[in-house]
Amino acid sequence: MRPDEYRSHDALGLAALVRTGEVTPGELLEVAMQQADAVNPHLNAIIRRMDAQARERLTGPLDGPFAGVPFLIKDLGQDYRGLPTSAGSRALADLPAAEHATVVQRWLDSGLVVFGKTNTPEFGAKGITEPDLFGPARNPWDTSRTPGGSSGGSAAAVAAGVVPVAGANDGGGSIRIPAACCGLVGLKPGRGLVPMGPVQGEAMHGAATHGVVSRSVRDTAAMLDVLSGGEPSGPYVPGTPSDTFLSQVGRDPGRLRIGVCTASSINPEPHPEAVAAVEASARALSDLGHHVEFLDEPPVDDLALARDFLTTWFVYLAWQVDDAKRRSGRKDRSFELDTQIMAALGRAHSSVEYVDTVMRRHDHVRRLSGYFTGYDLLMTPTLADLPPRIGALDTPRVARRAATGLLKTRTAGLLRHSGLVESMIDANLNWIPYTQLANLTGRPALSLPLHWTPEGVPMGVQFTAPLEGESMLLRLAGQLEQALPWDHRQPPAAETGGAGRPR
Repeated sequence: MRPDEYRSHDALGLAALVRTGEVTPGELLEVAMQQADAVNPHLNAIIRRMDAQARERLTGPLDGPFAGVPFLIKDLGQDYRGLPTSAGSRALADLPAAEHATVVQRWLDSGLVVFGKTNTPEFGAKGITEPDLFGPARNPWDTSRTPGGSSGGSAAAVAAGVVPVAGANDGGGSIRIPAACCGLVGLKPGRGLVPMGPVQGEAMHGAATHGVVSRSVRDTAAMLDVLSGGEPSGPYVPGTPSDTFLSQVGRDPGRLRIGVCTASSINPEPHPEAVAAVEASARALSDLGHHVEFLDEPPVDDLALARDFLTTWFVYLAWQVDDAKRRSGRKDRSFELDTQIMAALGRAHSSVEYVDTVMRRHDHVRRLSGYFTGYDLLMTPTLADLPPRIGALDTPRVARRAATGLLKTRTAGLLRHSGLVESMIDANLNWIPYTQLANLTGRPALSLPLHWTPEGVPMGVQFTAPLEGESMLLRLAGQLEQALPWDHRQPPAAETGGAGRPR
């Protein structure tokens, strides 16, 4: 199979070729490895190859909806037995996992052939993928820009045609942000639908979940069928629809009431291309018969939600650092400075303050639930700005020096009162103010590749749904995939097998 023929199929399409005998799993794996060899030196998307494990897997029978399809997993939360899950951190880089994560086992049971792990920021704590340990991942559409994060390595690999779909996870936008940056489909399932075990029952009180980034809606839907459902060690048994998620793709979504909002207190002036993405999509939705209404303000106080999100994130990151120390025996110097700063901010909160932050989620949930009494979906840009240039979000040198001094004197908690949190909201959430809502409220949300700038940079559009809204999202996504197709688009790195065009 030629590389261009391989890239022309989605995962279900490749699996169909395997079933009919038109191609073997071994042939698919060799093409995927060749494509990885060609593009990864320029993109740094894959940080661990698992060629030996993949070839060993080909010696046994493969069964399931994705039998024989090459696959990549994220090097965060997706443990593969016997190999380290570094989470982008030096502290965990040599610590092998004792067992497969539940989602990894389900992917293996579906017949996928895992041959590598993808780049991620340390502990997934940023919306970009630039870990000190592995170096930055790059966007196949423009290698001077980020592919997003924290599933940036997976998104870069899929967009560049290494695999048609790859493992991802999302605690604040980490599926949807890279999907938007790289012109892909990215669905964050609702709270609890996909298991996090067996090591953890939940992450971030249920705000984080596993999923995939893909090039087609039907791959995303079929992957949700593979992943969804409870596990014995889970906190509860999630409700699942009577029909498969794949069966929703191609069904008429009916006439939906869609509220559209580009306003954000975090970024009052989103990039014109972010606005253009939503306006063009709104026109297409109206033409399809949906009721589309532009809103003057978001249904939830997004600035208050951002503060609550970051507090939760900082405290959870402090726990992750301490957990990594316990497991590895490493010290603070094993962690990036930014990670140490965020962890120090987390430790500066009292337990009562933290619980107060978590309990305020119910206020956000109630306001969003009130919105959904009048609308079926909320549509926003996925990104408020173009994907940043590599290095653009580095912590300024002056701030790094000040933080280093405070960390050395064990007075880093003072950073909480220095205005640093507000500056971090501005610097790190300014370009992605729309995604955290779905995480803190536990609602499903989907980014679709519905817009490209004149320079050829993708800009996604996000749809947030009420509880159990995954099927509705997939029905609408299938309709939009037909009306505004994107499968003909190829980034320069995929077309040339090279570096792409920096702009």
